[in-house]
Amino acid sequence: MTGALARMLDDLSAPDEEAAGAVLARAARTLRPAGALRKLDEVAGWLAEWQRTTRPAVSNAVAAVFVADHGVSVEAVSAYPPAVTASMLAALRAGVATASVLARGVGVRLVVEDVGVGRPTGNLRREPALDETRFERSVGSGSELVRAERPDLLVLGEMGIGNTTAAAAVCAGLFGGPAEDWTGRGSGIDDDAFDRKVSVVVEAAERVEGQPPLEILRQVGGAELAAVAGAVAEARRRRVPVVLDGFVVTAAAAALETARPGALRHCIAGHCSGEPGHRLLLEKLGKVPLLDLELRLGEASGALLAVPLIRLAAAAVTEVPTFEEWGLEV
Repeated sequence: MTGALARMLDDLSAPDEEAAGAVLARAARTLRPAGALRKLDEVAGWLAEWQRTTRPAVSNAVAAVFVADHGVSVEAVSAYPPAVTASMLAALRAGVATASVLARGVGVRLVVEDVGVGRPTGNLRREPALDETRFERSVGSGSELVRAERPDLLVLGEMGIGNTTAAAAVCAGLFGGPAEDWTGRGSGIDDDAFDRKVSVVVEAAERVEGQPPLEILRQVGGAELAAVAGAVAEARRRRVPVVLDGFVVTAAAAALETARPGALRHCIAGHCSGEPGHRLLLEKLGKVPLLDLELRLGEASGALLAVPLIRLAAAAVTEVPTFEEWGLEV
């Protein structure tokens, strides 16, 4: 492996297992039946091991949404024309998109990054989505955002017409299996468009068969997928816990895990989307989603909904007294 992304994977930070153990030990003695909030306690322990503290909390959460155009849109694989990407970028920047409203509602600062609107990638069906220079630039956009924002919790999202096709192609290239298993209806395509989408995924996966994971991401991903990968890798270096959104974000992150097993230990799945490939991918990564609401919007929407659960998971351990602190012997 070469390039900035590979170098970041060679420099993975370790979790603070002592902090996590202390939080889980406290959770076992809080003023409630042992194990009553087991899954939330595990989330609190996860947050502690990456924030490296026995008092985990979320006070500076940042949601990063990367936006880009895809050349594969010429294959008519989406229910919407490519021009919608630019319109949604404007809506996100104006603070009126769904993700904007959700971010305000859950107290998360939303940062929107244009990494390729008006500059579509190559048609991944027949050619590399990104050349090496643009791939590096896109990865750098993600890593630079994390360095600049310095969040204590990073929520990742994306927007780009055609990008569920890219996500399916990345997954088919990384893991193999029938293209139909990775391909979904995306923005709500009809049967004819679905058949076209499957054929695109088949040809893209065949084109990158046997290639290394990060090369697969470059060849059949997209600018926003590369930026997500850069953000995930930089967050790991800086011990920032990450909440993954839907299929596209998780597909980008999966390339890192495939290239370097254990690279996503600092990531949690905010939700499982309505895309069938997302559920399959989460199973392969061993990630249990916090929410399962069959969402299929993207824009970090599902991950944003998970943020209050993460906040509450930490508070339910750190702000609730133990039996001993409350003067009870049990």
